[in-house]
Amino acid sequence: MKKVIKKAAIGMVAFFVVAASGPVFAAVGDQGVDWSKYNGDYGNFGYDHDKFAIAQIGGTYGGSFVDQATYSTQVASAIAQGKRAHTYIWYQVGGSQEVAKAALDRYLPKIQTPKNSIVALDYESGASGDKQANTDAILYGMRRVKAAGYTPMYYSYKPYTLANVNYKQIIKEFPNSLWIAAYPNYEVTPVPNYSFFPSMDGISVFQFTSTYVAGGLDGNVDLTGITDKGYENGNATKPNTDTPATDDGKDANEVTPSEIKEGMTVTIKFSATNYSTGQAIPKWVKENSYKVLQKSGNKVLLDNIMSWVAASDVQALDTGGGNSSGNTQTHIVQSGDTLSGIASNWGTNWQELARQNSLSNPNMIYTGQVIRFTGGQSVATSRTYTVRSGDNLSSIASRLGTSVQSLVSMNGISNPNLIYAGQTLNY
Repeated sequence: MKKVIKKAAIGMVAFFVVAASGPVFAAVGDQGVDWSKYNGDYGNFGYDHDKFAIAQIGGTYGGSFVDQATYSTQVASAIAQGKRAHTYIWYQVGGSQEVAKAALDRYLPKIQTPKNSIVALDYESGASGDKQANTDAILYGMRRVKAAGYTPMYYSYKPYTLANVNYKQIIKEFPNSLWIAAYPNYEVTPVPNYSFFPSMDGISVFQFTSTYVAGGLDGNVDLTGITDKGYENGNATKPNTDTPATDDGKDANEVTPSEIKEGMTVTIKFSATNYSTGQAIPKWVKENSYKVLQKSGNKVLLDNIMSWVAASDVQALDTGGGNSSGNTQTHIVQSGDTLSGIASNWGTNWQELARQNSLSNPNMIYTGQVIRFTGGQSVATSRTYTVRSGDNLSSIASRLGTSVQSLVSMNGISNPNLIYAGQTLNY
């Protein structure tokens, strides 16, 4: 989501009025994250106390669709870690209900979070010059979301909303349905700073930072308990309804340390303190996911970090089947790439790549897009980047169309804040 700094402050009294309005659920004050493809197949949490994740299923860019191949595994990953999973759609529909209809027709049937869970419409670019038409397109989408059995929300930031949307019409029909972003700065921000809370009615989720952790991650706080929607008493391992992704997540949540096996994808628990060698585990290592390469007794060897960790210190994100098995290759599209060229590197054809990545138009791929292929052997050449003066991992990741987490994992970086001019990075 777009990174926005907003400096209009309100007092804490006003915040508590907002937070206390409406029914109070167990989730009031819970923090969580939101994910897109840049957070990888399994997403990443910032802290042990995180309780929810909102994953992007895909979206429309003025009528062109971009699906997120990471969506279902991110949903399963959140459930596996005992978190509540929700959904958002990139909703660049301007003021067109025709484009909005096409987007909802495409994505509502594909939602993998439970019925009654949040389905947010991310409206932060592409607005038309007709404020009422924009509002009508948003309300059309929210009504469709509600009719499909989910909890509709509107995501954006205050200045963009005030300039392009009659937001009070939205909250009149859908009270407390706003998810609004406002950041004081781009410093690491583990807890919300309510001095920078956007002064608007109807906010249920406040996105308070895009730098929840070093390297970047959106941090959010639930002000009304809305992220309990779709879950029995807020229990993420007991959603009110099942979907394949939530079922996969529940199965992975129940994997015991003795059942961890090679080929599974796992994350290191935030409560873990040391590798099997006795060395301390850095916090950033716990924010990522890893494939189990070997198991020996009660410890497992994890890829990328190539370190042994006690099996009791990891949480399974899958059960070693489906998306977690087989030879799955990934490629981040670079300027000048074509689908046929990528397919040639993998010894397959562009039709197969189009099928596996749900590409409706194989001629429309974009820089930064992640292309996946299961089967065959990759012969793609590795790419490198030489760090320049003034670079940081966040700016490099943005330039290369990848994520900070991927750069850290691929290059064995122990401290994401310490890189130097002349350093060569693989990506």
